[in-house]
Amino acid sequence: MATRRKEPAINGSVPLTSSMPGSTIRPPLASARRSPFLPTRLEAQLISIYPLTLLLGSIFSTLSPASRSAPYSAVSQSHPPEFAPSYFAQKKNVFNVYFVKVGWFWTTIAFVVFLVFHPGFGRGVSKRRVNAVLRYAAVTTWWVFVTQWFFGPPLIDTMFRFTGGQCERLRDPEAREDMSDTREFITAATCKAVGGTWKGGHDISGHVFLLILGSSLLWLEFLPALTRVEGLRDGRLITLQDGKTASVAVEKEQVKEEAGATARGVKFALGVAGLMWWMLLMTAAYFHTWFEKFTGLAVAFTGLWLVYFMPRGVPQVRALLGMPGV
Repeated sequence: MATRRKEPAINGSVPLTSSMPGSTIRPPLASARRSPFLPTRLEAQLISIYPLTLLLGSIFSTLSPASRSAPYSAVSQSHPPEFAPSYFAQKKNVFNVYFVKVGWFWTTIAFVVFLVFHPGFGRGVSKRRVNAVLRYAAVTTWWVFVTQWFFGPPLIDTMFRFTGGQCERLRDPEAREDMSDTREFITAATCKAVGGTWKGGHDISGHVFLLILGSSLLWLEFLPALTRVEGLRDGRLITLQDGKTASVAVEKEQVKEEAGATARGVKFALGVAGLMWWMLLMTAAYFHTWFEKFTGLAVAFTGLWLVYFMPRGVPQVRALLGMPGV
């Protein structure tokens, strides 16, 4: 039986380590100047894929002759079905209906598969597994607040109404002028349920928000499992209880133990994250305005920072949520 490795001391003191089983905490390199609240170089490269994807899709929609010639509806944030320049530009395409529309279901399934089958979480109800569930619950709460409910209407609908949006009932087109001031339907769902149109305000792209939040949750959880090669391990900085900054990395013993089983629990999650990226590119190319996509990105990044980066600099929060891979 292997003996438990004693955590190293930093500058003569033994820092907070009990909440980080199987990890090595060491002083940061003298050249390290970044904040614990910021991503590592590898994480920054991964995260930068999302704004670049939105930019690429938006440029494509601007330069593509088919997209430029097709009419675009600002109300539905899409091209009318009969003029859609691509199969992916139709809201009823199979990937949008059965994948994006229920995106959090697929995110949850992929997370559960990874949580159950990857050996890095240990056996049974381990602390790592509990921390991962708490992180998932925190991100899911942010998803609920933004898209489902926030002590009333979700934040997306609240922002829409705050910026002048309203429900315009169009069931009887001839009575449109008389009904243009109807505001009693305070969410997009209730408005559509009565045959109305949700229009006039700023609509944060829910698709962009969901696809970035869901795929980033998966990436940040299994990134440590994919970066076991020594040259790819990019130490994350944390703030200790005494206010000092340290670097945390996975022990070599653990790397050796997991090396032969890295693929278990990761392949399915990688597939879901990859399809989410593709649908994000399609959303960027065919749906929503530039600003709507940008705010979807910003709101998603806010939730990710609160769960995956802020705890690195706040020991009390880190003790509850932990960190992926340690």
